Amino acid sequence: MNILYGHGFASGPRSTKGLAFEAHFAAKGVAIDRLDLRVPSLEHLRLSAMIDTVRAAITDRAIVIGSSLGGLTAARAAERDPRIVALVLMAPAFQLIARWRQRTDWEAWQRTGWLAIHDFAENKPARVDIGFADDAAAVDIGSPDVRVPTLIFHGRNDDTVSIERSREFVAGNRNARLVELDDGHDLVASVPTILDETDRFLRPWLE
Repeated sequence: MNILYGHGFASGPRSTKGLAFEAHFAAKGVAIDRLDLRVPSLEHLRLSAMIDTVRAAITDRAIVIGSSLGGLTAARAAERDPRIVALVLMAPAFQLIARWRQRTDWEAWQRTGWLAIHDFAENKPARVDIGFADDAAAVDIGSPDVRVPTLIFHGRNDDTVSIERSREFVAGNRNARLVELDDGHDLVASVPTILDETDRFLRPWLE
């Protein structure tokens, strides 16, 4: 059984939550593979390549844990790959392009071909080309058709991805459960709760 971890947008495999999950499960003798989803690069990020990276990392069956864009990636991978048996998603970036089209910098991104961002993994300014939006618009259509047990964590104070996106997903998916938290988008303050809930959720696969 693989356990894979996917980081969020402009983050990296050494993200705070990724390292917390790794340390928590290592203490139980369970290994987690923290994936690098900055593919093929951060500047030329592609959701389709991120999904392919998740699927390529599966050797038998897999549980996939994902944060934000990594959560969306995990869900899209699960609808394509029957080897994924369960998901743990944190503030998953559902309806990605529909939300981004409402950003104040959307038109400038379309016009110039580049979106200025902060690279949290490297702690420096960076940019992403418009091909990311074009690729995501072609891949992320409608709600992910996820048919495996799914545990979602989302902060009520998330001003990046509204908790309504997760509420809507759970309302239309009998396999999914939402844990609402008094937290923002990064959910770092809620990590102990997230780990405890994840332990209980994953027990059937890890015992």
